[in-house]
Amino acid sequence: MYQPYPAAGPVPDPQRVRPPRSVLNAVRLMYAGAALELLALIIAVATRASLKWAILARHPFYNPAQVHHAEVARAVPLVIGALIATGLWLWMAWANSRVLSAVFFGINTFDLFISFFVLRATATMIAGVVIWLVGLVAIVLLFSKESATFFRPQPVRR
Repeated sequence: MYQPYPAAGPVPDPQRVRPPRSVLNAVRLMYAGAALELLALIIAVATRASLKWAILARHPFYNPAQVHHAEVARAVPLVIGALIATGLWLWMAWANSRVLSAVFFGINTFDLFISFFVLRATATMIAGVVIWLVGLVAIVLLFSKESATFFRPQPVRR
């Protein structure tokens, strides 16, 4: 009896549900969040002068060396954080997990709350709020009724 050689490559899962529009839109927003993080980084670097003025407003008796040190102390973590956040946005879009997205949204919410007490330039604050709003909409879409069937565990077929 002749049996054909099995074809190489992934075998499509007939039980896998196609992502609904809400999930696809959430993933698009996650990619947009990554792009906005990079844009916010560019804005933060371009508006370093406003950070300097914010430092001088809070600490008017700083000498130029102290202002520069404060500026670098704020800018370096901002750059590193923006690069990490960009990677996390991309990971969330790729993993397409509600739990992962909810955890990172919670961290982003905490970071936004803390940022109101940390010295930042106005443009950086506005970018942070916009990025948070993108994350909020993505979370709402992921936890919507339309998305529930996609994330429901599928029965194992033997």
